Amino acid sequence: MTDPIHIIGGGMAGSEAAWQAAEAGVAVVLHEMRPEVVTEAHKTAGLAELVCSNSFRSDDAEQNAVGLLHAEMRRASSLIMAMADRHKVPAGGALAVDRDGFSQAVTAALEAHPLIEIARGEVAGLPPASWDSVIVATGPLTSPGLAQAVRELTGEADLAFFDAIAPIVHRESIDMGVAWYQSRYDKQGPGGTGKDYINCPMSREQYEDFVRALIDGAKTDFKEWEKSTPYFDGCLPIEVMAERGPETLRHGPMKPRGLTNAHRPGDKPYAVVQLRQDNKLATLFNMVGFQTKLKYAEQVRIFRSIPGLEKAEFARLGGLHRNTFLNSPKVLDERLRLRADPRLRFAGQITGVEGYVESAAMGLLAGRMAAAERTGEIFVPPPVTTAHGALLNHITGGHIETTDHRGSSFQPMNVNFGLFPPVAAPRKIKGKRLNHSEKAVARKRAYTARAIADFEHWFGGPAALAAE
Repeated sequence: MTDPIHIIGGGMAGSEAAWQAAEAGVAVVLHEMRPEVVTEAHKTAGLAELVCSNSFRSDDAEQNAVGLLHAEMRRASSLIMAMADRHKVPAGGALAVDRDGFSQAVTAALEAHPLIEIARGEVAGLPPASWDSVIVATGPLTSPGLAQAVRELTGEADLAFFDAIAPIVHRESIDMGVAWYQSRYDKQGPGGTGKDYINCPMSREQYEDFVRALIDGAKTDFKEWEKSTPYFDGCLPIEVMAERGPETLRHGPMKPRGLTNAHRPGDKPYAVVQLRQDNKLATLFNMVGFQTKLKYAEQVRIFRSIPGLEKAEFARLGGLHRNTFLNSPKVLDERLRLRADPRLRFAGQITGVEGYVESAAMGLLAGRMAAAERTGEIFVPPPVTTAHGALLNHITGGHIETTDHRGSSFQPMNVNFGLFPPVAAPRKIKGKRLNHSEKAVARKRAYTARAIADFEHWFGGPAALAAE
């Protein structure tokens, strides 16, 4: 029997990497430091624990890049997507999951696999030299010892940003005489009904008071070394968004478009706070877009000023954690291996992708790459026209390095059509010239149709794994 692949980190990327490698017939040791070593963000010892939102975002594979990534991962027999589908909860056009059920299912599947051993305990520095194939999937909370060892090995200073966590509210504490159920534009999604969100309306005066309270509220103090750490724009704290302008929230997570107050149909709200189901029992709802660095007492005070949440009871308040990632285009090769030590392969958020699904997708590729390397096969990367290929290209070569005083501008990225090569889209359909919005829809569908065809050919055609 060949030596196992060692995978450090049991989050989304590490769990998916372990599954893919084991399904390819290669033994795996999956190292997870919890519960022996706890983190600022995690609450359980479960694998693939979701520490921020419970949403995998849009499941629309025709017009949305992350929905396309979902579809590609399903085609590749992703464990993460299989368990997300099994534990989904209503969320309009999004795919959201019961976070506890999802994590428990991923953990059970990995524990039951005959080729996977789960080792609890911290890998505090560089892995032993005897580990000749390692995937580092330690995510946003890489242990300081390992992070320092990688920094010394690469000569690169850490790049980091802050991720903020949204509060979760007990459903029974929400005043449904004020709030109502509705998805934006009544859109139905996986397991949804078109009434998948709880909506809390605000008048103009209430909204303006709320924005002032966010800006004036007491915030978490940063340590000196944290003060220059930037935020990731896809997960900005609500109060940071408020500071960017009085209308920012009303055109962001609190936009009223597509919503009608069920209690006062003729009274259009000036702004709306949405809450999304967080568990299968529908007893917990998270505040969409309300990740925050406000102090706990301030969160309770300010969020209870929202109509419908005056008596809200919080299952979890918001928080903030530091996220570490590599300057991947410089330090990793096209197979996600560290140029300074090729036995080390990286996956997940530490590589500079952002989001649960993107992290798992890089774990999927890393697991397959490591398995192919172990069995003497050639790994053919997915085409850059696919969601997997576009992400891989972004972190291993698609980013433009600057050579002036600014240094690297590499930043974490969600999957988006801007990472894909341009595609030709129709300007007319059945002789009718398309308007601007119709062209945009046609372009997105052209991206996804090309990607699905190319991924299918890559995965099921002349094989992603070709014998050497």
